[in-house]
Amino acid sequence: MANLYLTEQGSVLRKTGDRLIVQKDDEVLLDVQCSKIDAVLIFGNVQFTTQAVHELFEHGIEMALLTRTGRLIGQLTSPATKNIELRVDQFRRHGDEKFRFDFSKAVVSGKMTNCLNLIKSFSNNHEGVNLTGETAGIEASINNIDSAASVSVLRGIEGAAARIYFQGFGKMILKGFTFEGRKRHPSTDPVNALLSFGYTLIFNEISSLLDGLGFDPYLGYFHEVEYGRASLACDIQEEFRASVDRLTLNLINNNMLKEDDFYSNPKDGSVYLKREAMKEYFIEYEKYISREFKHPATGENTTLRKCFRIQAEKLAKFIKDEVTYTPYKSES
Repeated sequence: MANLYLTEQGSVLRKTGDRLIVQKDDEVLLDVQCSKIDAVLIFGNVQFTTQAVHELFEHGIEMALLTRTGRLIGQLTSPATKNIELRVDQFRRHGDEKFRFDFSKAVVSGKMTNCLNLIKSFSNNHEGVNLTGETAGIEASINNIDSAASVSVLRGIEGAAARIYFQGFGKMILKGFTFEGRKRHPSTDPVNALLSFGYTLIFNEISSLLDGLGFDPYLGYFHEVEYGRASLACDIQEEFRASVDRLTLNLINNNMLKEDDFYSNPKDGSVYLKREAMKEYFIEYEKYISREFKHPATGENTTLRKCFRIQAEKLAKFIKDEVTYTPYKSES
């Protein structure tokens, strides 16, 4: 199954039987069975009927509301899958410093390893790009994880490694774009805009998944509790950021997106994908996140989307049964 992305401004999401249709004026733009949908993402001025929402809830399908440019506003979810026992245990574990520390070390280790593997993979295929300094820097940071004394120290190690990594990321961009470091709120260049957009999409998927499994997405362990932020989704997202980075490089270096596919907001200099380019991005995102590969730990066929669930289920076992949490680590 896949996500449904609705971007046609002025269109309306309706239901007929067990199917969803998207109409604009008198034209049907889309007609799809609910059983083929994981989630619905609505961008900007797209309306929906109460009956359509009822149908989504009956099928356990979540709806996310975003601005036209991809900023998450909120989510609509059915209460049918709530697991109060897991939430009680989740909150209890938040007061367990060792639990938080062990989980945070796993998350940071997974994130750094995946960043390192992306750099190594790129280096193997592009011998003319010198990434030895970045490789050594991230490896040194990984070696420092076990000696960290607290979660706050881990955050410092992760932050330093991220700066080294994004320095190398700029060297991996080969076609037409420039990248001078990670910039957000706002993203003021196309590369940062792509990174932020991709991170938003996987964050939404992970947050919806956690909510559906019975977690409280707002109570995290590595990320501090912050008003309005789904900190637990941020925690799991860290392990998959390099996957978005890899997709971004593929789109840029294979000329699938070009600079004229973006526009700048004159008010704050923020940069966004144009509507048609955004539609192409969704197509490539779905291909990428649904592509089957061998899970690096189990050898079983999986997809990135399935890996989101695998990690969430691992966390549930760690919380309830104290089964050691192992992060998602990609192959180089």
